[in-house]
Amino acid sequence: MSCDPNKEWLVIVNPNAGRKKGGKDWEEISRLLSESGIKFNCFFTERKLHAIHLTAQNIERGYKNIIVVSGDGTLNEVVNGVFTQDKYPTEEIALGMITVGTGNDWGRMYNIPRNYKEAISILKTCKTAKQDIGVIQYYSSGKQERRYFINIAGLGFDAKVVKKTNQQKEKGRSGVLIYLINILTTLFKYKDVKAEIIIDGNKIEDEIFTVCLGIGKYAGGGMMLTPNAVPDNGLFALTVIKKMKKIEIIRSLPKLYNGTILKHPRVESFTGRNILINADPVAYLEADGESLGHTPVEFNILPKSLNVITNAG
Repeated sequence: MSCDPNKEWLVIVNPNAGRKKGGKDWEEISRLLSESGIKFNCFFTERKLHAIHLTAQNIERGYKNIIVVSGDGTLNEVVNGVFTQDKYPTEEIALGMITVGTGNDWGRMYNIPRNYKEAISILKTCKTAKQDIGVIQYYSSGKQERRYFINIAGLGFDAKVVKKTNQQKEKGRSGVLIYLINILTTLFKYKDVKAEIIIDGNKIEDEIFTVCLGIGKYAGGGMMLTPNAVPDNGLFALTVIKKMKKIEIIRSLPKLYNGTILKHPRVESFTGRNILINADPVAYLEADGESLGHTPVEFNILPKSLNVITNAG
């Protein structure tokens, strides 16, 4: 059994998530977890990347059921903790979420309610689905690095917007509206890049505005950047937005929210297991809303490699 509700759960809390909502609401969430009969051991993150260490360390101590009380950034760190530990195969770990972040795009895909009591009742069922996980090799400060992701990664314009948004989060400003404002303010300074994209051996060359690779559909607080993504089919959904006029980009923003972006003539979609991307000048990278390094990058899919607790209803 991949998820036993009677075992003690590891709970990772980011107190700064959702404009410090994680910390403010923890007393209520803790009470509801206890009232539901879930036994748990809780750890608070204290700094960036801390959740990776906390997760790997506590899996080594025997935890297999994990609850993330945060947003998508801390979820990404927990996933990286799962995939860098070596005590258990990742398929034996069950991961659930109580969403307190600003975007909550991974939870949106699985219809995880924002209401804490309802979210905990879903965790209590321990009903899991196997999900694909992506792994990226990229460059940062002249060194090749590796990162796992659970939802969506982006290069080019998308990564620039994420970087600006993250800088504002560090100053206490966040929210879906901030993300949208950053799209508009970043747009007028951004320059397209010449990209070479190799999808399972097939090469594409073009000037691109942004590239998104999805396991999930949603990013940026509800934008459907990869509307064709299926989280357990062993394939990335790739959305390539080619160079276009800035006024046309602004006009096309509603298509990102209603899922029709792939109908635009300057947008192409693909699927693939292995994707290599190079760009001139270098294109910057984000994964699950976390700013990383830059091209050249290589993406590989790890099919059905993690159990996630879903809202079966």
